[in-house]
Amino acid sequence: MRPGIGHVAIAFLAVLALSAVSPAAFPQGQPAQPYSAAQLEQLVATIALYPDTLLGPVLMASTYPLEVVEAERWLQVPANAALKGDALASALETIDWDPSVKALVPFPAVLQMMSSHLDWMQQLGDAFLAQQADVMDAVQRLRAQAASAGTLQSTPQQTVTTQDGEIYIEPASPEVVYVPAYDPRVVYGPWPYPDYPPFFFLPPAEFYYGPFPGGIQFSIGFVIVHTFWGWDHFDWRHHRLDVDAHRVNVINRYHIERFHRAPFEGRVWQHNPQHRVGVPYRSPQVRERYERKLPGSPQNRYEYRGHEQAPAPVRVLPPGQPPVRVIPPAQPPVRVIPPAQPPVRVIPPVQPPARVVPAPPPVKRVVPPVVVQPVPRAPERPAAPIYQRSRSGTEAHEFSNRGRESRQSTPSQPAPPSAPPGGGGLPGGQFHRR
Repeated sequence: MRPGIGHVAIAFLAVLALSAVSPAAFPQGQPAQPYSAAQLEQLVATIALYPDTLLGPVLMASTYPLEVVEAERWLQVPANAALKGDALASALETIDWDPSVKALVPFPAVLQMMSSHLDWMQQLGDAFLAQQADVMDAVQRLRAQAASAGTLQSTPQQTVTTQDGEIYIEPASPEVVYVPAYDPRVVYGPWPYPDYPPFFFLPPAEFYYGPFPGGIQFSIGFVIVHTFWGWDHFDWRHHRLDVDAHRVNVINRYHIERFHRAPFEGRVWQHNPQHRVGVPYRSPQVRERYERKLPGSPQNRYEYRGHEQAPAPVRVLPPGQPPVRVIPPAQPPVRVIPPAQPPVRVIPPVQPPARVVPAPPPVKRVVPPVVVQPVPRAPERPAAPIYQRSRSGTEAHEFSNRGRESRQSTPSQPAPPSAPPGGGGLPGGQFHRR
């Protein structure tokens, strides 16, 4: 798995733009001139005073310039740059980069310097592939010059020791690394090669504070990721880089288990051309050494089947005639089928959000109040007087008897003297009105 297609395309074009001149400068079959001591010191001057555990990944990763550019572009994504520790190790596990490139991801200042100077990085990698011993000797010569000038010494950020004439630089802390930055034209004393002035790169301002002095300036502290740290070691005496095969296979575990990639074996670092990703080699000898190891190459397929390179056939003629070498007919060129490109993902344009028309408010139905009409009542008839009430025959008979008995029980009153006969009334039953 590699990063996004856009990042890969940008990095690939950037690297090829600088490396396309290599085949023309060194035609097929013509050996490339080795770098001189002056040229090698010119190339390594800006990194010779790095701690050994950081210098090793820088030299190894410079042989994979395209992956270095990819890693630097990957760190430009804010979400990736914020990853630390185990989260960063998990994110890098599925990316198919060389372990040396992954070891530099926790050091964005170093990746930014290498990616910003592709021409220098590619020359450094080519020199390390073709002249590894000479490159290591150039580093030790420059360290000795800096020590003589009084600029290379132990500090709170690093420890400098000398053993068997070789100078070792190690971080002072096992958890934090400070990347040195310096002007090679000053820190080594008088430069002995005026025709090959050293490369000088201003350090990224966001990782260094204050003005750049004439001596060594250290970056902010970068916290190491133990998965990627400490798996390489310089053997300066034998001019080689020793590596821990188990640690390397732990870094590559995802691709070993998922894609059945062969695990690393041995103790000495070996360049892996699979991570070169098509960037041409400067030297035809180096190209012959590594390109034949790529999967799918004709030479690799022939040797995989257990065959050796067959010599040209010779026709044997009778005595007296010189042997004639039979030249085999020209073979048609091998058609190289490019790998299938992943389908281009077409991202549809963002559609404007649909305008939502609010629904009209519900019409409030006004229900007129129900008016209850009073039910007209029949007028009440007043009760008839007692004397007008009708009675039944029995009731009337009883009432008449009670009246008669009442009159009989009451004694009759004598008429007043003045009352005339006939009940005191007037003749004819008329009352006398006074």
